Amino acid sequence: MEKNIKFPVVDLSKLNGEDRDQTMALIDDACQNWGFFELLNHGIPYDLMDNIERMTKEHYKKFMEQKFQEMLRSKGLDTLETEVENVDWESTFFLHHLPQTNLYDIPDMSNEYRAAMKDFGKRLENLAEELLDLLCENLGLEKGYLKKVFRGTKGPTFGTKVSNYPPCPKPEMIKGLRAHTDAGGLILLLQDDKVSGLQLLKDGVWVDVPPLKHSIVINLGDQLEVITNGKYKSIMHRVMTQKEGNRMSIASFYNPGSDAEISPAPSLVEEGSEYPSFVFDDYMKLYAGVKFQPKEPRFEAMKNVAATTDLNPVATVETF
Repeated sequence: MEKNIKFPVVDLSKLNGEDRDQTMALIDDACQNWGFFELLNHGIPYDLMDNIERMTKEHYKKFMEQKFQEMLRSKGLDTLETEVENVDWESTFFLHHLPQTNLYDIPDMSNEYRAAMKDFGKRLENLAEELLDLLCENLGLEKGYLKKVFRGTKGPTFGTKVSNYPPCPKPEMIKGLRAHTDAGGLILLLQDDKVSGLQLLKDGVWVDVPPLKHSIVINLGDQLEVITNGKYKSIMHRVMTQKEGNRMSIASFYNPGSDAEISPAPSLVEEGSEYPSFVFDDYMKLYAGVKFQPKEPRFEAMKNVAATTDLNPVATVETF
């Protein structure tokens, strides 16, 4: 990271004191100019976070590591003689929380791990809704506006991607996760506080997202860029592989419901908008095939859903 770039870190506890205005301004600036920020003193118990990290790493070692090695061999990635651009160096599984949970369908999770993930997920859901109201306040929107838009008729969707990025012998040959913006709404990340790798693209430069113990990294998805009429941005980010250390990442996605109608908030539109209006599920169907391509053609395509066939889908992704 360049020395003159200071990654935005927000202390949520300061919202309750004389530093509230300054803290709200920091959140607003981060949403406009970074699309990312890190939260401290967010109210999630540190012992819960420590237990989640411990059990996630134990689960990987016991149940996922061998499968990952088998995947590498099956795809010819165990030697990495040439650069690979169509596969990610990651081991993942997905948890669904809303509208329905699959927590009890995931194999090989201990009862302690399930209970911790259930508790963690609910706390993150509450934190996401608190943050959406803070964004409304900064944007001059009615309190609850974003939550109402996300709700649709079926309620929001909420899920967690549990990832491990194992050591890679040739990190210059493959990414842990290729560059992309997130399709949904608000993303809340518990990342490894020892092994780095997450980077975002700011002003044409890849910037490290610093590992901070007990922080929650927040980033904005495409839907918030549309609803805010571009005032807030979703930002390209990626995960770099490392020669040493297994990086843990637990990313939770608070997204609109499948039938939620997404469009720029009228109060944020002065003379028309460059952004489309659409149903969230239609956007996700498009995104599933073009995740690793720029977001702008997606926005253009959603202005005329019939045009989505021109985007040459290249990948399939889990959607929540």
